Amino acid sequence: MGGETFRSRLLVGTGKYRDFAQTRDAIEASGAQIVTVAIRRTNIGQEAGQPNLLEVIDPRRYTILPNTAGCYSAMEAVRTLRLGRELLDGHDLVKLEVLGSKETLFPNMPETLKAAEILVRDGFRVMVYCSDDPVQARMLEEIGCVAIMPLASLIGSGMGILNPWNLRIIIDQARVPVIVDAGVGTASDAAIAMELGCDGVLMNTAIAAAGDPVRMALAMRQGVEAGRNAFLAGRMPRREYQASPSSPAEGLLG
Repeated sequence: MGGETFRSRLLVGTGKYRDFAQTRDAIEASGAQIVTVAIRRTNIGQEAGQPNLLEVIDPRRYTILPNTAGCYSAMEAVRTLRLGRELLDGHDLVKLEVLGSKETLFPNMPETLKAAEILVRDGFRVMVYCSDDPVQARMLEEIGCVAIMPLASLIGSGMGILNPWNLRIIIDQARVPVIVDAGVGTASDAAIAMELGCDGVLMNTAIAAAGDPVRMALAMRQGVEAGRNAFLAGRMPRREYQASPSSPAEGLLG
């Protein structure tokens, strides 16, 4: 993705945890290599003398993915990611999200497209949060985004995959990785996303808001791995109103 190879197909966020220690433990249990950081909400060096996330999440071990959570315009998002690039010594792999509603956190797609054009032209490798609209997903790919990240359902809702048909269209037409972003609530949701053929899953609240975030991080890791293996294996055909015995029906004893 974006010229780099990653072993883990699970990407995780860093918000909503009890403290940085819990953040560290959950991320370690998840097996994730890419860790998203909201530049406007998390200190990674812009607040001197304050607790710094990079003291517990080592950039030499993890790929830090700056994101534009909390941005509601293209230029606000562009400025935020330019700041992130400075703070991370020129790091250019970023996650773009431009929100359109404070109530639903649904993406503002016109502003997202505008920001993506500017950032790609500026040398960023852009992973982009978007609606599950196949046409706009294709437009983002044509702009030059390195990964398309459609929502499964609203951010933080835990509602799971609400429109698998749109996701399948996006997956089938994409030539870059497709990563479900937002809406996953539990490990079975992650497995379903991977069984559909997604290249990865990004989540934060589903882990951080669980009763035991560290154990849930492990469950999500296993769910992603199981879903990917099921996709590669190819499921059996569905047979409506028709059973198929597991044991041979011929040559029965007696």
